[in-house]
Amino acid sequence: QVQLVESGGGTVQAGGSLSLSCAASGGNFKNLALGWFRQAPGKEREFVAGISWNGHQTMYGDSVKGRFTISRDNDNNTVYLRMSSLKPEDTAVYYCVADPRMAVAKNSDYWGQGTQVTVSS
Repeated sequence: QVQLVESGGGTVQAGGSLSLSCAASGGNFKNLALGWFRQAPGKEREFVAGISWNGHQTMYGDSVKGRFTISRDNDNNTVYLRMSSLKPEDTAVYYCVADPRMAVAKNSDYWGQGTQVTVSS
């Protein structure tokens, strides 16, 4: 059983930057694909970014390409999301996700509790 704990959420002004971290425990971190989803009030959960087990492949949702960067540290069992040029529409609860398959998905087994990101205009 994999446990995921996010940190780093908060409030930032539009155009600013924020970094999220997600610490994993209880599983073989190096074998897991990792990623981030987000959900804004009244909207469906949206894919933000994903990274392969070895960090060699990354994927991004269209709305964050060029602004967000995902990375991982397999020595410290942590995945990161660096968010830049933030927009009010980035406001959401951000969830860390882990999956033993090749990539994370909406039906992935392991989810963090979520961390709130609010971007003020």
